[in-house]
Amino acid sequence: MATPLSDPSLSPLKTIAVVGLGTMGTGIAEVLARAGREVVGIDISEAQAAKAVATLETATARAVERGRLTEQERADVLARIRTSTDLRTAADADLVIEVAPESYEIKHQIFRELDGIVRPGTILATGTNALSVTRLAADSARPERVLGLHFFNPAPAMKLVEVVSSVLTAPAAVTAVTNLALDLGKEPVAVGDRPGFVADGLLFGYLNQAAAMYEAKYASREDIDAAMRLGCGLPMGPLALLDLIGVDTARTVLEAMYAESHDRLHAPAPILKQLSEAGLTGRKSGRGFYTYEAPGSAAVVRDALTPLESSEKAAGREVRSVGVAGSGTMASGIAEVFAKAGYEVVLAARSEEKAQTAKARIGKSLSRSVDKGRMTAEAAAQTLDRITAAGSYEAFADVDLAVEAVAEDLEIKQQLFQTLDKVCKPGAVLATTTSSLPVVACARATSRPQDVIGMHFFNPAPAMKLVEVVRTVLTAEDVHATVREVCGRIKKHAVDCGDRAGFIVNALLFPYLNNAIKMVQEHYASLDDIDAAMKLGGGYPMGPFELLDVVGLDVSLAIEKVLHREFRDPGLAPAPLLEHLVAAGCLGRKTGRGFREYARR
Repeated sequence: MATPLSDPSLSPLKTIAVVGLGTMGTGIAEVLARAGREVVGIDISEAQAAKAVATLETATARAVERGRLTEQERADVLARIRTSTDLRTAADADLVIEVAPESYEIKHQIFRELDGIVRPGTILATGTNALSVTRLAADSARPERVLGLHFFNPAPAMKLVEVVSSVLTAPAAVTAVTNLALDLGKEPVAVGDRPGFVADGLLFGYLNQAAAMYEAKYASREDIDAAMRLGCGLPMGPLALLDLIGVDTARTVLEAMYAESHDRLHAPAPILKQLSEAGLTGRKSGRGFYTYEAPGSAAVVRDALTPLESSEKAAGREVRSVGVAGSGTMASGIAEVFAKAGYEVVLAARSEEKAQTAKARIGKSLSRSVDKGRMTAEAAAQTLDRITAAGSYEAFADVDLAVEAVAEDLEIKQQLFQTLDKVCKPGAVLATTTSSLPVVACARATSRPQDVIGMHFFNPAPAMKLVEVVRTVLTAEDVHATVREVCGRIKKHAVDCGDRAGFIVNALLFPYLNNAIKMVQEHYASLDDIDAAMKLGGGYPMGPFELLDVVGLDVSLAIEKVLHREFRDPGLAPAPLLEHLVAAGCLGRKTGRGFREYARR
């Protein structure tokens, strides 16, 4: 009979065994030893155990070089770690953390053996991110002492730890492990047992869609990765991250998620299977989506898919002057960007007053840049002088490039393009900044669809480096070349994509946000825990609910609806909770309430 749990028997967890000394197990051992715990590292391979020791010696030596440890502290840390190839050395452990390969068979075998080795009061934790903790617990002789303890890679650097309870887990075991995580300087998040938990549950759906986007040849691997880094502030692009995680690992996690959700967004993209079965598993094998200098290396090297530097096939048209249509934040931001780069800019709106207001907004923005020392007062004055405010689009008669940044309404945009068609000179490039509407619908409103292209800037335009360059099937090669050249001159990073809903960034970002809403809707995790999980476990600059409230729930819902309508995937249907909040007028920060409440300014 299992010993009943009580807090005194579980506290503190002084001796901890780590079973599996791969990258994650070694990292966890380092974290534990640096926090003063006695660590027994166990691996079936003597070579792997020796490699783990060498890695720990290197990591702690680096910590001394950087002033994070003294030589004495380093010696103490290494003295607290011993390795073995015999599971029986876990006999005296207060906690065993299993970090073996993602296989029920392997994990079950370890847990069964541990049942006959460890003391009755020992807690058994699995480091799985894809398999059912409940299923592993049910097979154990002590299910009430089995839980999930999911660290993130690299364990010494990443703050998040997901503490996963099954329906069988005793609360005292959760408390003991949560207290340990806090002692380690980590931020524990309590979650229930479902594949992927919070962070990976949201992350892997996004990674899977990025792989499918690449497989469909919608955009290059470099452009997909650059778009998500520059458009969302992520530390890594999705395909580079898949290579780091391991393509085979990602496939295993997605298979487990799909088995539970039956959501097509979790069905592994076929390319993950192809790469896995070919042994192209990412950095660890030296090749995955990218090619690396050597197995285990982070250095990407050129391969057959690397774009050539001089890949433009056509010369662009000359652009000396630019027209920007609109009077909102995006229009004034884009006009500022072009004027800073030396272009003569005509900023036109439906009235002279609106155009002057937009120009005044640019003046304030430039003054802030001067105050912060980013530009001189003289440069700011010259920039503002390059902008001419106009109350009619007739002022676009001589511009070489016209960029519309009006309301995200197809009828309004089409009417504007009809006007641009009439007033702009032959050969002028006409660009739309739409983030979700079909560029070709704007092009067809003109008599020159070959001159129309998408230039999707990100807000705030002066600060955000990314521009998605969207070609329709009718866009001329020299028009595309022109916009690429212009992006270089205004110091923006251009990524190429085709004319379909969401382009790159929104097509990958908004399903992730929608899935986060579904987690809250299903009472799986709280807003705060989900936001913390994605910031601490995924390196996101903002949690999904912080971001939704900033973007605006009405804007987010509109984009979700466009994506659902375009791709017809049930998994992309907007979460009912999002629709309810929008219907109630809770639109985010701009109304003072969205997923959270905000103080009125």
